Amino acid sequence: MVDPTSDVGEDVSPEDAPTCATCGEQILNERTHRVITWIEDDAVQSAHFCDERCRMNWDGDS
Repeated sequence: MVDPTSDVGEDVSPEDAPTCATCGEQILNERTHRVITWIEDDAVQSAHFCDERCRMNWDGDS
């Protein structure tokens, strides 16, 4: 699992890379990478996106 507080552009191995919650593409050191977080049932949840378009098209069912 990728640390959501890590620096942008930090080297991420393919084994640890997140996938886009909208299109399913693996995200490896992309400058367009977006992450949103929220609290649900007393736990932190997050969703990763390969770019702003995928983030805006996300329906919330990750």
